[in-house]
Amino acid sequence: MKERQQQLDTWLNQQAQSQGASLQAITNDASFRRYFRLSNGKQSWIVMDAPPAHEPKTGLFVELAEQLQNAGLNAPKILAQDVEQGFLLLTDLGSQLYLPLLQQDKNGQRQDLYRDALSALIAMQVCMPTADLPAYDTALLQQEMDLFPDWLLAKHLKRPAEASTQALLKNTCDLLCASALEQPQVFVHRDYHSRNLLQHSQHSPGILDFQDAVRGAITYDLVSLLRDAYIQLPRADIERKVLGYRELAQQSGILAETVDEAQFLRWFDWMGLQRHLKVAGIFARLYHRDGKPAYLDNIPLVLEYIVEVGAHYDEMQDLADFVKMQVLAAFH
Repeated sequence: MKERQQQLDTWLNQQAQSQGASLQAITNDASFRRYFRLSNGKQSWIVMDAPPAHEPKTGLFVELAEQLQNAGLNAPKILAQDVEQGFLLLTDLGSQLYLPLLQQDKNGQRQDLYRDALSALIAMQVCMPTADLPAYDTALLQQEMDLFPDWLLAKHLKRPAEASTQALLKNTCDLLCASALEQPQVFVHRDYHSRNLLQHSQHSPGILDFQDAVRGAITYDLVSLLRDAYIQLPRADIERKVLGYRELAQQSGILAETVDEAQFLRWFDWMGLQRHLKVAGIFARLYHRDGKPAYLDNIPLVLEYIVEVGAHYDEMQDLADFVKMQVLAAFH
């Protein structure tokens, strides 16, 4: 770590912005990336440190940042870069993350923030090119869902999946993959939630952490935002927003008029099941592999989403029952 910091300091000293400026660490995210705020008292910038051995997508981050800006979205501008070393100097979009603002909900601000985030999401899906992005295909969807038995069940709970559980998960995952792949395939940020969005005065949220983007299901980012692992909304509020989004998507031409409310809600719900199986596994992995225990506190909400949503569909009832009785119960 000391050697890495020396490399970063050497690179920063070559940048004009570093003259007379101080460097302050910003809270780390769930990856190996580190962020710093560089400030001279009048202006500030963000420094991203992405060690290439662990974070190889810095070049893609640079490309996507430019594409997002060209689409009229509020992504950081790249002021200096050394992709080979994994160092970027970015414009500072501020420090007002969505999460605390949504939690406080001062003067009904929550609804405005979600409106802005949903407007930006439509713009991303309409305007962002996808031809060069990896496909969110069956292999990737399945690989993500495998994190649930591998890391949450076997590693964290020390309960490797029995044959009956393996069969249940395989059947469930097959259904969830089919649902994801029958949806319109669009630009997917892949982590579009309250810890990766910043409030901005122009009603266009600052968008962070987009280097893992893929071409995938239209409801993926929508469920990341509305069934957020860090904050829970009432189901009725979620459904209103989902159906409002369906109308926006149809008006924008990225969703066929023939997709009715029930089908879109099912797509959304089932996409959420896929994501939450993945996220529950990732949170366990962050603890056991990466030494980040704080994410364990978020696992119960993610499991509750699976139980609540699964209970609404006959095909998912067995999954809901299993998670409720065998997994969620272990966290209480």
